[in-house]
Amino acid sequence: MVVVKSIAPFLTATGRPVSTPLRDVRTISRQMVGHFIENVVPCATLPGEVLDGDVTTVTRVCLELTRSMLDGRDLPGRVERIQDAAAGWAREGIPIDTIHNAVQEGFRLGFDLVITDVTSHDHDTTIKVARRLSEAQNMITSVVSAAYVRELRSVVSEHHTAVHSLTSALLGGQSTSTMARECGIKIADRYHVLAVALPAHPDEFDPALDSTVVARRKLRRVQAELANRCAGKVLSLLSVDGGTLLLPTSEFSESALDGLIAGLSVAARVPVRAVVMSALPGEIPRAAERVHDLVEIVHRLGGPSRVYRPHELAFEYQLTRQGAARDHLSSVVDVLEAHPELLRTLEVYMSTNLQRSVTARELFVHTNTVDYRLKRIGQLTGFDVSSVSGICHLRAALIIRKHQEGSQADVLRAEEESSSCVG
Repeated sequence: MVVVKSIAPFLTATGRPVSTPLRDVRTISRQMVGHFIENVVPCATLPGEVLDGDVTTVTRVCLELTRSMLDGRDLPGRVERIQDAAAGWAREGIPIDTIHNAVQEGFRLGFDLVITDVTSHDHDTTIKVARRLSEAQNMITSVVSAAYVRELRSVVSEHHTAVHSLTSALLGGQSTSTMARECGIKIADRYHVLAVALPAHPDEFDPALDSTVVARRKLRRVQAELANRCAGKVLSLLSVDGGTLLLPTSEFSESALDGLIAGLSVAARVPVRAVVMSALPGEIPRAAERVHDLVEIVHRLGGPSRVYRPHELAFEYQLTRQGAARDHLSSVVDVLEAHPELLRTLEVYMSTNLQRSVTARELFVHTNTVDYRLKRIGQLTGFDVSSVSGICHLRAALIIRKHQEGSQADVLRAEEESSSCVG
């Protein structure tokens, strides 16, 4: 509970209390609200019931509080009334700058009224009045700001929770009509279902930094960019590693999705990758499962930062499925484990789309060295990198290897997390 401390002494001018011009607070408050409507531009856009109700009432309360401070008295309960009003304005979406402009203008008008009859002999009193009015304005501004921000955070949290529940329901194939009404969000006829992978930021591996804090900062940047670009039209479930976005197909074109992921990559400061499918609301769970399977493959292979479509990943997807063919192909490059420079050369050669000069620059070697290593790879694996068949087999083997390495890393990470929980 906020308590307004008594201020002494009692201020007078020309033989009477300086607060005398503020005695008729009801009339003055109505006059001030009329002035706000005519001169404070944002106030003119407020609904009539707000102006006639809360604004007029709170203006009167502020006048009473100001008058009491000029008289060195305390009026219990007035601050709480201001807090309640500020919280209500936050929930109704009234801009805080509109409120502050009105408070500032109100004190200007109040000061003019108080010093109307002040003479040159009351110079010291005028200074004291200005100081007390400044103290009153600062107090009221602080009370309004604190209550407004506190309520706004509560409203945002409630909306975020409701949106989170709605998104979870859509992904789980549950009924969403009631949740949608509570959120004030209309369920779209069709959605782009995006699975998004957020790689770790390099700072997450810096032992001098808290990796959890770095990861959360990355996520907050992504969420801010998402809110800025999608203007409340996206349903999302995101963590520091990625998640799911649901975007109405009527609001976002295919090219818009590409731009969105590019923007998220800039915000995250890491290469963000995504896979998208369109689906009816009832098809979202199955679509989400499919795109998450695919984005995991893209993430492990380290593809470029962009939006992928399922048909672009059919080859890679098939190679990661269990089967005898995969087991055979996975062993093709095993012989290169004893020659890490050859394995690295093959990986870079494939990632640069078979460009020898680019591969040489990335490895900081001469192109003749690249040629020699590619020849050795052919001799050791039995697959000639200068033939289409050889390239296909070696690329397939690398894809399977990357996927298996990712799976093993997941298992080790899960074991470490389990051990830390037990410990």
